[in-house]
Amino acid sequence: MNIGVFVAKILPSTGGGYTFQDELVRSLTKLAGTSRHKFTLLINGEIHPDIYKTLDLNQIRYLYYQRPDLVDRLATRVSTLNLPLLSRIVPKRLSKLDRMARELGIDLIWFVTPASVEIDLPYITVVWDLQHRLQPWFPEVSAKGIWHARERHYLWSLQRASIIIAGTEVGKKEIERFYQIPSERIKIIPHPTPGYSLNAAPGDNRDILNKYNIPPGYLFYPAQFWPHKNHANLLISVKILKDDYKLVLPVVLVGSDKGNMDYIKSLVGELNLSKQIYFLGFVPQVDLISLYRNAFALTYITFFGPENLPPLEAFALGCPVVASNVDGAEEQLGDAALLVNPKKPEQIASTIKYLYDNPDLQKVLIQRGLERASKWTNEDFVKKVFILLDELEPIRRCWEK
Repeated sequence: MNIGVFVAKILPSTGGGYTFQDELVRSLTKLAGTSRHKFTLLINGEIHPDIYKTLDLNQIRYLYYQRPDLVDRLATRVSTLNLPLLSRIVPKRLSKLDRMARELGIDLIWFVTPASVEIDLPYITVVWDLQHRLQPWFPEVSAKGIWHARERHYLWSLQRASIIIAGTEVGKKEIERFYQIPSERIKIIPHPTPGYSLNAAPGDNRDILNKYNIPPGYLFYPAQFWPHKNHANLLISVKILKDDYKLVLPVVLVGSDKGNMDYIKSLVGELNLSKQIYFLGFVPQVDLISLYRNAFALTYITFFGPENLPPLEAFALGCPVVASNVDGAEEQLGDAALLVNPKKPEQIASTIKYLYDNPDLQKVLIQRGLERASKWTNEDFVKKVFILLDELEPIRRCWEK
């Protein structure tokens, strides 16, 4: 089959979403020749320049897809409405992506991320989370029409999908529960450990401490400043460590501001933690590697799941992990992380203190993390998608392009 691979417009500052897509596209360009299918990257933004260098144009080509203008979108939407009178006046109109795919002879679309586009062609999509259904009180999944936009998107994209990829059994059950999707159409492919961390050159590069003027032995939290990332309860736990356990640990926070940073900074002042907290903003990937390696522990205490990438990155880079015990965490992280209730700062603090007091446990977690990180790679993910494409091929050949 000819497969269109839709590459969404995601900026590096987005964080995990960018890493997920970038790494899978890199792996696809390396492995395309091992599949009997042909691939076309439909790029709705920009990909890393290094990827173009690895493209074998005999196996994989690329074209740029630009989002249709307002007139095109309205005309397509109106033509799909199930209104008999209107259908006599307005002819049926395929979406821009459908038209483009048919011109290229594409049989099926693989949306690498959940940012899928409404089409008539068969397609594979992925679900990272359905937190707007599970925790709609967080403004980033509910306010200013976001809840309704997410719901509209998932309603059509999941119900029409040929295959939906979930990262865990928990994620699969959520899709079934909220959107009544038949189980056989949902396939579990675990989130892969990002290759940049798994294949990083050895060395802790302690120069990173001087570059950012940070002390050693810090707690590390790379996360965008969204409310659901739970910086607030982490800060309260750090306050408990300081006041109740007499343990003063530096905390290094990395990530772009999504509207909540000023609030978190004000909370730092209220808790009298200004001398312990370091805001580095968005940092390049090469620095992220060194920041993981020089940390005492990753404290990833988000409220969202069921999968998260930073704990996998920490595993690969030899950094012990304290993570939220959200639904899906045990399935994804196993016994390689210490899991805590993200709503209980006292528990977070006592767990960090326990880890601090037990060097042998630190070594055990590092070893378990390294083993778990290597279990599922980007190459494994892409090979699994190839198998799904093979399974769909006998069905897709039943009608013309």
